[in-house]
Amino acid sequence: MTSSTPTDERRRRLLADLTPLRRSPAFARLWAGTAIAGIGTQMTTVAVGLEVYEITHSTFAVALVGVIALLPMIVAGLYGGMLADAFDRRTVALVSSIIAWVAVALIATHSWLGLHSVVLLYVLATVNAVAATVSNASRSAIVPRLVGTDLLPAASALGGIASGFQVTVGPAVAGVLIATVGFAPTYTIDVVLFTFAFLGVFTLPRMAADHGALRPGLGSLVEGARFLRRSKNITMTFVLDIVAMTFGQPRVLFPAIGALVIGGGSITVGTLTAAYAIGALLSSVFSGPLGHVRRQGEAVGWAITAYGGAIAAFGVVIALAPVLGGRSGESFSVGILPALGLSALFLAAAGGADNVSSVFRNTILQAASPDGMRGRLQGIFIVVVTGGPRLGDLYAGLVVAAGIAYPPIIGGVLIIALVALLLRLVPSFRRYDALHPHAN
Repeated sequence: MTSSTPTDERRRRLLADLTPLRRSPAFARLWAGTAIAGIGTQMTTVAVGLEVYEITHSTFAVALVGVIALLPMIVAGLYGGMLADAFDRRTVALVSSIIAWVAVALIATHSWLGLHSVVLLYVLATVNAVAATVSNASRSAIVPRLVGTDLLPAASALGGIASGFQVTVGPAVAGVLIATVGFAPTYTIDVVLFTFAFLGVFTLPRMAADHGALRPGLGSLVEGARFLRRSKNITMTFVLDIVAMTFGQPRVLFPAIGALVIGGGSITVGTLTAAYAIGALLSSVFSGPLGHVRRQGEAVGWAITAYGGAIAAFGVVIALAPVLGGRSGESFSVGILPALGLSALFLAAAGGADNVSSVFRNTILQAASPDGMRGRLQGIFIVVVTGGPRLGDLYAGLVVAAGIAYPPIIGGVLIIALVALLLRLVPSFRRYDALHPHAN
């Protein structure tokens, strides 16, 4: 029998905690299925943006992909959360996943037929986003039942690894595939990968609602709103994320940066998107110390402040891109590497900071919420996480008229200032203690 050395012990404390995967085979299947299917989802996200830009040559038109879906997603998040609290969460997740899969299959069909309809892309992307919102709310509300509240930080970090893997591999593969074989095969691969999501959900045990749970409707919504009003710390997790995502989401600028500022076309777009994900992935892989942090609210504040700084620095690099070798054109060349490398570095830092914030925000949300309320709160959480970037797309699409570097520079500074203000206004969030999650 071998004994662990101090080096082995330090490594275990540094790396992500895999206990949730070992303790719960159902969680392991759900996690793996979601991770694999998410690669295709990210490929389609990048491909739709690039296809809209290819058809319209308009950054604002790309921004509308997210903006048009925003209101339906808000409704779906709220109603989907109520469904998850009122019915079997496994069934809700499965049905909504099927609807999302059909939408992706129709996007692929649209491309194979060569229709080039921006309106149809908007509609199908919206249907996909709405169904995914309901599915994600149900899946997230399932996790505490599978792993227990003691392993929520570790489960959240593993979710970060899955997300980081998805948005690292998916956009990079999409960039290469679109440049070589086109949009239709890229969408088709997503259709195939999506089937793994069904496997992860279908093998889950039954997740019946609590006895006496309210049916979806105004009463259920009011009950959730009253709980949020009493829970300042949970509310702060939503508000801080909205601030970060509204003013610090430069993804809508990537097609124009790849075509006009740095150069490199779809390869640059894929690289920038993947860089953000690599930072998130690395921060999850080395997330061991996060499980020992008690002042999780304060940690959220520091993480989002670092995120704002990294986004502002990215904007400065874009402003200096002509000096760093950037140029207009779709072809890739070695000369653009300084500008591309620095941009990717700061986006990786932003991705890491955002993921640390996400781990703590998700842990606070689930630990401080009763099980019968988790579906509704996860619905709101998903609306914020997916809707916030849509507001960010709109912000960037409007401010970009002043210059492509202005949205990230101004946005990063605003994030830092607003986080400082909010933490001063809600001191209980700074004092949040993981050992006493229900204290307000």
